[in-house]
Amino acid sequence: MRPWRSGPRSATGWECETTTSCTTTSSESPSRPTSSATPQWSWAGSPFNVTATDKTDEQLRLERDLERLAAAGIEGRTNVMFTCFGIGVVTRLLGGVVTLEHPEDTGPAEIALTAAGRADELFGILDPRFQAYTAHKEGTAAVPPGATLLAWNDACPVQAYRAGTGLWATQFHPEPTADAFVARMRVYREAGYFDADAFDEVSAQVRTATVEQPTLLLRSFAARAVAA
Repeated sequence: MRPWRSGPRSATGWECETTTSCTTTSSESPSRPTSSATPQWSWAGSPFNVTATDKTDEQLRLERDLERLAAAGIEGRTNVMFTCFGIGVVTRLLGGVVTLEHPEDTGPAEIALTAAGRADELFGILDPRFQAYTAHKEGTAAVPPGATLLAWNDACPVQAYRAGTGLWATQFHPEPTADAFVARMRVYREAGYFDADAFDEVSAQVRTATVEQPTLLLRSFAARAVAA
């Protein structure tokens, strides 16, 4: 699910708070540096879809900015974590395919780590199987060239991968709490991600699910940033 706009700084997506002084979870143009000598970025989605055929100038500019940021992460000049829309941008940059063939329903989904995921410095702290929130219409068809698959499930075969030395990308959302996810659902109630008449049922599933593991990724990412 694409995040909503919240706050005066949000140009294209849901604005999250910084996790550490040198880690930014951002919805601004990523071409702007942080105060750290080695900026760390976590991108929590966008109100856009990579597969859209009628892209605005704003979306095209954002995609170019994200591609530059992704290239910096792949080359090890910064550390970045992209989610949802972000993984689509990176997949295309690497020569992969973003498709409408692997959508997922709104709510909790079971995700499984690959052997590489269990050995990864960020994903290795997670349980081999864990619950995460998903809601998307597009996804990566297959792990793109040069990337290492870290997580998957039956509905969406590419849930997460790593590319180069400093870039991680996820299809699932590691950033929201249950309350934040339900708030996001209210904004997108009529956007086709779920049956609008089933809002109460779907939100109850979100609130009663045990989704604790994904936020550990952001903590791990922040710790890596501090140690950089």
